[in-house]
Amino acid sequence: MSIVNDTSFSFNKQFKYNFDGGELSSDGGLFLLKEFAHRIGFEKVIRYNFQTNDSAAFRFHTDEKNLMQRIFQIIAGYFNDNDADELTTDPVFCAVLGKDALASQPTMSRFFNRLDEDSLIQFEKIFRILRQKIYGIRSPENILLDLDSTLLQTYGHQEGKGFNYHYQSHGYHPLLCFDGLTGDLLKVQLRHGTKYCSSDAHLFLASLLSEFLEQYPDVMISLRGDSGFAAPEIYDLAETHACSYAIRLKMNSTLMSLASDVAADLDDLTKDNKVDYAVCYGEFMYKAGSWRYARRVVCKVEKPTDQMTYMYTFIVTNMDLTPEDIIRFYCNRGRMENFIKESKNGFDFSCMSSHAMAVNAGRLMICMLAYNLFNWFKRLVLPNHFQKMQIETFRLKLVKIATRAIRSARYRTFRFCSSCPYKDEFREILLNIQQLQIPEPAA
Repeated sequence: MSIVNDTSFSFNKQFKYNFDGGELSSDGGLFLLKEFAHRIGFEKVIRYNFQTNDSAAFRFHTDEKNLMQRIFQIIAGYFNDNDADELTTDPVFCAVLGKDALASQPTMSRFFNRLDEDSLIQFEKIFRILRQKIYGIRSPENILLDLDSTLLQTYGHQEGKGFNYHYQSHGYHPLLCFDGLTGDLLKVQLRHGTKYCSSDAHLFLASLLSEFLEQYPDVMISLRGDSGFAAPEIYDLAETHACSYAIRLKMNSTLMSLASDVAADLDDLTKDNKVDYAVCYGEFMYKAGSWRYARRVVCKVEKPTDQMTYMYTFIVTNMDLTPEDIIRFYCNRGRMENFIKESKNGFDFSCMSSHAMAVNAGRLMICMLAYNLFNWFKRLVLPNHFQKMQIETFRLKLVKIATRAIRSARYRTFRFCSSCPYKDEFREILLNIQQLQIPEPAA
């Protein structure tokens, strides 16, 4: 018979503690993500399409399990590699991964170091297959390609790092393409830090546009990008793939001259009021020296409140919308910054801790898998009033649920905290997952 030694606190002798509370976890909400991943066949896709170039004849912790462990750790907010050691016997993590113990930090580090160029190709294939599955559940009517780049800072001697003059910092300068309508991260490519925004951006987009044109010919595709992506190769690529686009142009003297009529209209509009905000829109045909032919450019000339100097915005486009609608369409790309911010802060995209660039690229792909798994989960099964929830809020409300594991002869029961304020939402989400209509795989 074991004896529990209770110890009192000095501030109140009536309060005692011991470490005999049983198998407890603070991450009970991960069962929802596990149920969703199982329902859409997420784990099966990884099992059949992911394998590192491993010389070992046997691994107790397989590549598939290591990858899933990292994804669940990211979703639960455990970004540090050393967190694997602290979660080794966590009952919820062990349950969702189907293991008696998690892989340790050294095991996970060896797994990361096996990631190479072949792994990146496998990740690309996994993304295409999963995208087909998600679009099979809820087919999109439109896909909006928001193209951008960002800086992932480095703090050592990482391969491929460089000083980026735009960000005035050392790091990598990856390309990212989000769906501006759903927030899905469609593609990411880690690049050297010195690369310019549009360097090889047309090659980056080509495979994505070809996939959409082949797999989803009835879906309308649009492209947005800032002036860093104002390159004729991108315009040509979009036009040959029946993709409408709106890309900002950097202001120059020729564009200013062509917009002189719009500026004159603004002069007339503000001649009696030089204080309040005013704006005029226009359009013209323009051919830069590197373009094969002239393209439509829409412009906005605006006078900010209490300012005399005009501000100009130029957008090259092949859309048939009015200039005002095209400007509004382009300006909505501000959501892209929110997607990038959430990916960095909520999914650890900035973790570039390996010396090898291929390993860092592989880690970035794993973060992308975690990001998209949550984004699909949010879009397909979360209640309406939770649809705009970001990952930090989701963790607080629906992942960090205290849970106790109870073992019996036949079952393992997980008892969630009775004071959890989101019991009804938990049950609703679980029901939504189980009612998802999963299309049958093509023969």
